Amino acid sequence: MHGIRRVLSRRTVWLGVLAGACTAALSGCGFALRGAPKFAFESVRLQGSESTPVARELRRALAGAGLRVFTSETPMSPEGDNGQVVMTVLSDQREKTVVGQTAAGQVREMQLRTRFKFRLATATGKSLLDDTELLLERDISFTETAVLAKEAEEALLFRNMQSDIVQQVMRRLAAVEVL
Repeated sequence: MHGIRRVLSRRTVWLGVLAGACTAALSGCGFALRGAPKFAFESVRLQGSESTPVARELRRALAGAGLRVFTSETPMSPEGDNGQVVMTVLSDQREKTVVGQTAAGQVREMQLRTRFKFRLATATGKSLLDDTELLLERDISFTETAVLAKEAEEALLFRNMQSDIVQQVMRRLAAVEVL
């Protein structure tokens, strides 16, 4: 019994040393979790196709990051704070194309695409980001016997692509040096 405790004690010590070594190695290599983005501006005005699904999620993400977000529904302020930067949503499209068929002409595979195009400028019109298009594609198999399940899978894939695009836009906006 006493020998088992000694073995467990040594094992616990070695596991502690190993965990400490891993922590030191990870902190020494520069590894860090991605934190909340820091922006060079405090307010943004969304305009253009702002009622699309990606634009709505982007508006929520920007507000959640602590920015003041103005839209066309927000009346223009006479004091001049109508957004330090203006983000124009040029297009937000969802596409579905057939990429695979059986010999009988039945659909077997489809490709889903989400295309989001925007530009960013200062309130005075100076371009910060030229027209930028983000395109995500996902392949999905299809079978007529599970149409409802495939529709639900398609909706889930579109939502995931939408969230990915919003995160990409947020990272691009955080990299912009404005004023």
